[in-house]
Amino acid sequence: MKVQMVFTDTHAHLYDEAFSGEEDQAVERAVAAGVTKMILPDIDSQTREAMFTLAGRHEGVLFPCLGLHPTSVGKGWQEELSQIEGMLGSRRIWAIGEIGMDLYWSRDFEKEQEEVLRLQLEMAAKADLPVIIHSREATEPLLRILKDCRSLVTRGVFHAFSGSPETFRELDRLGEWHVGIGGVLTYKNASIAKTITEIPDTRILLETDSPYLSPVPFRGKRNESSRIPLIAELLAGLKGLSLSELADRTTSNAQKLFRL
Repeated sequence: MKVQMVFTDTHAHLYDEAFSGEEDQAVERAVAAGVTKMILPDIDSQTREAMFTLAGRHEGVLFPCLGLHPTSVGKGWQEELSQIEGMLGSRRIWAIGEIGMDLYWSRDFEKEQEEVLRLQLEMAAKADLPVIIHSREATEPLLRILKDCRSLVTRGVFHAFSGSPETFRELDRLGEWHVGIGGVLTYKNASIAKTITEIPDTRILLETDSPYLSPVPFRGKRNESSRIPLIAELLAGLKGLSLSELADRTTSNAQKLFRL
């Protein structure tokens, strides 16, 4: 009897409006593909209730988090953080995230993004939770903040990691940091395809970032967790592992980091 491989998608926004009316079917397709656990990073108060409602229908499969996404940091960020703090004691969550800095679209709220990140790192420390970091055009300030806060938080994942081997080595000196590998790995000339060969297997996680960043041959279409095996197959080849070995190792990494 053939034993099905088990995968974990450590970053999926299956509650996003892109899945409106099809959320449960997307979860079912993922489970059928061997993706038996999915981490749901938070964005902000606009989608948070939808996230918890979906997770409530799939306990033991979907694992919600709390956090204010950097692109949602604006004039009302204090109220957003207050809501998160108020929910920390009443909701079961598995990480603080998706948090970080994003200076790609605008630098208008750069100082606020930094303050919000520091405050959320403190939340993670108090709750003894890992963090899910979003970094876009912000590697330098993020590394500086993590160095400043290394006494608070030393474990988490850099979602959609696209940094250099040197960047990973800097992270590695700061604690137990993982890298999230998704559909970008399958894109032509993706730098992460080379970088990943220099990152230890124990620090690699699989992710989709659904509904975004679909792997080839679905690039440009809505992504979903059922496509994790496509990413895993390419990653296994780059790491010199069988698909089964890659599934076991990345699943074990996710279990340890998020205490699933």
